[in-house]
Amino acid sequence: MVDGVVIFEEDTPLELINSIKPDVLVKGGDYTVEEIVGANEVKLNGGRVVINSLIDGYSTTGIIDKLKTLNKSDQ
Repeated sequence: MVDGVVIFEEDTPLELINSIKPDVLVKGGDYTVEEIVGANEVKLNGGRVVINSLIDGYSTTGIIDKLKTLNKSDQ
């Protein structure tokens, strides 16, 4: 379950993470905990970092591309 999604303009979400102090920080399986911006801050606040396995054929970019295609067909 997701409580919210936030778009941020900065290069990294560190300021946002420090501000909202999430209980869980989730990243894709192409990252290690050491590479995840904000992982230390989340853990220091008692939260946890989850790395989801990648599944071939499924990606955020793929979903966005499909939505763009669907949107164009509606015009």
